[in-house]
Amino acid sequence: MSRICQITGKRVLSGNNVSHSHIKTKRKFYPNLQTKKFYLEEEDMWITLKVSTSGIRNINKKGLAACLKEGIVKGYIQ
Repeated sequence: MSRICQITGKRVLSGNNVSHSHIKTKRKFYPNLQTKKFYLEEEDMWITLKVSTSGIRNINKKGLAACLKEGIVKGYIQ
């Protein structure tokens, strides 16, 4: 499974390490992903998602069902 948040769609970004002498080398910026289980009351089941910490905050704010619906519409969840 790739490093993509299933709620917000955050993914790996690329950039540069810049040394003191201003030499640039490629690097990657990884999202802060956590594998977390959530309880979906409508279906009476547990769901395991790979979400970023900002995705966890969105779930706490909007609710799990709304975030899942939004993630499916945007194509982050198959």
